[in-house]
Amino acid sequence: MMKVVWQGVFPAVTTKFTDDDKLDLKMFETNIQAQLAAGVNGIILGGTLGEAGSLMVDEKDELVSATVAMVSGKVPVIMNVAEQTTKAAISAVEKAQKNGASGLMLLPPMRYKADDHETVTFYKTIAKSTDLPIMVYNNPVDYKIEVTLDMFEQLAECDNIQSVKESTRDISNITRMINRFGGRFKVLTGVDTLGLESLFMGADGWVAGLVCAFPRETVAIYKLQKAGRHEEALKIYRWFLPLLELDITSKLVQNIKLAEVATGIGSENVRAPRLNLSGAERKHVLQVIETGIKNRPELPDYLNL
Repeated sequence: MMKVVWQGVFPAVTTKFTDDDKLDLKMFETNIQAQLAAGVNGIILGGTLGEAGSLMVDEKDELVSATVAMVSGKVPVIMNVAEQTTKAAISAVEKAQKNGASGLMLLPPMRYKADDHETVTFYKTIAKSTDLPIMVYNNPVDYKIEVTLDMFEQLAECDNIQSVKESTRDISNITRMINRFGGRFKVLTGVDTLGLESLFMGADGWVAGLVCAFPRETVAIYKLQKAGRHEEALKIYRWFLPLLELDITSKLVQNIKLAEVATGIGSENVRAPRLNLSGAERKHVLQVIETGIKNRPELPDYLNL
């Protein structure tokens, strides 16, 4: 098991499917190798972008063990856990660990809108069930439960709750976390359209979406910003923003998979009930992608910064 350092760029990768709706591990590996070559710091499986809600349990198992083999110790593999019950979450954590995951991204309970006390208890119970490091996924916009600063105060008792994927959309929350907890929790931004802004405010990393199609550009922005080359980072980010906006809609999976096709590192297949984009919607997304690729910036030698 690799040690997880919660900083840098962590792609929330898409799950690839064949035309007959099986896991497409060949195309998946093509994408993973592109991520590694671009210099990402970890791989996150089974998030929203990974179509976790549509995956069977045995597929999740296969995905974790296959990814661990693909990265062969270069970066940690993080499994997202999004379950309705504490019992199911503990079971998912056990399986992830058995299959070689080095860390977890953990959502609050799904479906049931737990109150603050229930949510804290949920996180603590799962943290106590494992020695894997945990990143709290704080996304009240999509999942209706906010993990507040007072709740983080209680979660600080669990040593293996180490970081937060900050997706509240409130950019000030990064400063609040740092002011209150110093470096106790690593803060990673989880919203593509606030990526660079969050890094400027002191975020340690970026759990990214469009990185799936544009790994080099995403890592370049991160590395340039951390090296104090703000103007260069900003220039690439301004080019990137129309593409990043494809991440903040309910069709983000379809959008990003189309972008992966355009950059040669993915396929369009999604799993029902999702359907491929069609008509005017598809035309618009392809136009955004085409414009982005046409104006793709020259990148400096960011890996050696």
